[in-house]
Amino acid sequence: MIPGSQHDHPTFVRSFGYAIQGFVTAVTTERNIKVQLLVGALAVVAGFMLKIDALSWVLVALCIGLVIFAELVNTSIEAIVDLATQELHPLAKRAKDIAAASVFTLSITAAIVGLIVFARALGML
Repeated sequence: MIPGSQHDHPTFVRSFGYAIQGFVTAVTTERNIKVQLLVGALAVVAGFMLKIDALSWVLVALCIGLVIFAELVNTSIEAIVDLATQELHPLAKRAKDIAAASVFTLSITAAIVGLIVFARALGML
């Protein structure tokens, strides 16, 4: 049972529906996730063009997935902070800035991994 509710937990299938709905909401309302999906798609195209090996595909897929995950978490943290307060509170700013920094840090890490993977595929390493 969901705390504070008279309803049982949603079914397994319904939970997937909620997750898909959340993803669609993020993609339709958030600019950054659109950019990250585009960059991820470009990395996949580059991987096919360069015929990267299986381990490189694992690294590329993990980096794409982790960056998208981080952006989704960042977006949800921002929504929760906005729900909690409409005022410009220093702690609200701090929470949002730190959440955004986590996406930035992961994005830089993913870019470095991408540079290594694709430089290797091009014979530069």
